Amino acid sequence: MDNLLGLLRIHVERGVNLAIRDVVSSDPYVVIKMGKQKLKTRVVKKNLNPEWNDDLTLSISDPHAPIQLFVYDKDTFSLDDKMGDAEFVIGPFVEAVKMRLEGLPNGTIVTRVQPSRQNCLAEESKIVWKDGKVIQNMVLRLRNVECGEVELQLCWIDIPGSRGI
Repeated sequence: MDNLLGLLRIHVERGVNLAIRDVVSSDPYVVIKMGKQKLKTRVVKKNLNPEWNDDLTLSISDPHAPIQLFVYDKDTFSLDDKMGDAEFVIGPFVEAVKMRLEGLPNGTIVTRVQPSRQNCLAEESKIVWKDGKVIQNMVLRLRNVECGEVELQLCWIDIPGSRGI
């Protein structure tokens, strides 16, 4: 707990146009990894545009460590098939949380992160002050696969007694 800064809640919203890995569809789920932490969503059967709406929470001690996302197709009798991966950083998000933005009008855009060759963003990602919290919505384009995107929302959770950011 000494070097814990806080928690990052990742709301894994949905997948869009995911790759077919079974005969005509896939049974996708998402795995999020950061350092030694590994979390996963539930499996959505036979769906290339799954709605997970799962909340996964990571303990953050290094805000510069990349977060990896992997999409797999659940198989019963063989190893699960890879359906692409992506990586993102939370540096700009953490900087916005550090600003202590209490009092801003709801819906204020704090900053924008542009897609580039250095990130997996499919479109501009906005960091917004909403309902008393800093929120970042992002659409990640999957790599190492023919198609697919995953939509996420990030939210910071302060922990009483932690070092904080």
